[in-house]
Amino acid sequence: MSDNDSSGSHQVAARFSHGRLTAIPRRTARREQLLVHLAETFFEQDRAYTEREVNEALLTVHEDCSALRRHLVVAGLLVRPKDGSSYRRGR
Repeated sequence: MSDNDSSGSHQVAARFSHGRLTAIPRRTARREQLLVHLAETFFEQDRAYTEREVNEALLTVHEDCSALRRHLVVAGLLVRPKDGSSYRRGR
């Protein structure tokens, strides 16, 4: 792990208190670090998830699961078909 990776991990860890996300970062770079962490932690690469499964996973860390889900989709970390029937890990 490089210094940047460990620094990013530390910055992400600092956003949690007792396993809960204290706030969704407003700064794009910090939010991106958090979203990558959440995608890698909760979602397997080759598996489809229902919206309910995505929400349940995100609710374990923050009450605003819809905002986190939306950020993950906008960032390309979760992708979904136009009908919104499922979600998959993106990049």
